[in-house]
Amino acid sequence: MTKQQLVDALSKETGMSKKNVDSFLDTMTTIITDKVTKGEKVAITGFGTFDLGKRAARRGRNPQNGDYINIPEMKMPRFRAGKKLKEAVR
Repeated sequence: MTKQQLVDALSKETGMSKKNVDSFLDTMTTIITDKVTKGEKVAITGFGTFDLGKRAARRGRNPQNGDYINIPEMKMPRFRAGKKLKEAVR
């Protein structure tokens, strides 16, 4: 499902205009991004939790020439599905 398809479905389901739904989704994703970037956890009960994880530094290989390289530690956004979402998928 694309963002536009989601906007269309939400607009039809709620009776809100597509413009308002699109604005709401943009605002929601911006807020979630800002909070997770700052290291805060965003939990939507029943749906899931967005937070920040860390990937440890490791040694890798350059696929072009086979040389070993050091890959630094990095932060990664993470999503963990909530109970209702898990049960709905089963």
